Amino acid sequence: MTQVHQTNNFPAERGYLVGIALQQEHALLTVEDSLAELALLAQTAGIRVVGQTFQRLRQINPKTLIGSGKLQEILDDVALYDAAVLIFDEELSPRHQRELEKQLGEELRLLDRSALILDIFAQHARTSEGVLQVELAQYEYRLPRLTRQWTHLARQAGGGGARGGSGGVGLRGPGETQLEVDRREITRKITKLKRDLEHVRAHRHLHRRRRQSSGLPLVALVGYTNAGKSTLINALTNAGVYAADQLFATLDPTTRRLQLPNRREALISDTVGFIQKLPTTLIAAFQATLEEVIEADLLLHVVDASHPNAAQHIEAVEDTLAEIDASAIPRILVLNKTDQLAGPVPKFSLIDTYQGTAAISAKEAQGIDELLHLIRDTLETRMTALEVVIPYQTGQVYSDLYDKGYIESEQTDQSGWRLTLRLPEDARDNYRQFVVVERF
Repeated sequence: MTQVHQTNNFPAERGYLVGIALQQEHALLTVEDSLAELALLAQTAGIRVVGQTFQRLRQINPKTLIGSGKLQEILDDVALYDAAVLIFDEELSPRHQRELEKQLGEELRLLDRSALILDIFAQHARTSEGVLQVELAQYEYRLPRLTRQWTHLARQAGGGGARGGSGGVGLRGPGETQLEVDRREITRKITKLKRDLEHVRAHRHLHRRRRQSSGLPLVALVGYTNAGKSTLINALTNAGVYAADQLFATLDPTTRRLQLPNRREALISDTVGFIQKLPTTLIAAFQATLEEVIEADLLLHVVDASHPNAAQHIEAVEDTLAEIDASAIPRILVLNKTDQLAGPVPKFSLIDTYQGTAAISAKEAQGIDELLHLIRDTLETRMTALEVVIPYQTGQVYSDLYDKGYIESEQTDQSGWRLTLRLPEDARDNYRQFVVVERF
């Protein structure tokens, strides 16, 4: 057992953390490092951590996850430190949740890592889409875990609309328990949220079609939470995105126009940060946002190079990219926060899977020019060459090509501008009518 003293002025709710280490199980982080990350998550959620412990197990207890002796030790510590919330560093099964709640009583609130992350997302969601996605993930997480402590939907989903709800849960039918009423109400809400998110996806699809017709390639920022993605998009575009030294400081995606060397342009999108043990319900609910990653022409995988677990963070992000079928998209490894390194920039085993590597400090604007050139060069490998003739009477087309930096060379004759273009494949059809020779 470890007591954690904090001098920060957090809200009064006091939390106690519990981790487990399963023998012969491959884990990205040690149990100590994972608990340290859980403490940061708790801090982000406004919980003051007063103590923590962990247990090494050959196998989990099917009823309470941990052994009965360890559970009693935890309850003694919770009483000693006057903790109000007990947080497990694993996703508790519905059975674990029910059995633990029986032994904890009604005074002690029980959370697991997934519920804590969902709570943080609920606090940080700002757009209507973000609110819908978090609300859906919360309800899908809670549905199989309904117990007496959850009756009358006492723990409403956060993030805006869910708190207000849609009124009462309705009248009970003959012989229905309150749990059955709540289960039916949550199922109804899940159905409605999925329908609302389908409308969001349809809107995003139309927006993406318009964006693709612009011919600008899409660059998406991905990375472990707090790697510095928002600071980087600000350094690249002066986007003014909120950036803070905390986990999940920003949640909703931001897309801006990016000016590349030699007048090239692209769109760059900041996306939600990843983390180890990211709840599967959250990945599913955020599919609309993660489509920004899936549809990207290039990914910038931003890493906090100064973090002692940087290699494990890279692996966690790569695992998530594989889960959403985005691992085949070209990627640049961006080693951020190099200003905080005491020694040389570290090397990582996965580096051969990337198109290139850039060492930068987004905060100090160091290495940004080199990164922009690397982005341009990588995007150009996915471009196609065209030779076109643009008649003088369609001068707007010429201006559009010039503004986007697609013109590699040009000549003029009586028929118009004779141009050699290099442009994204998505934009090729926009100029097909002017093609003289197409080269692949």
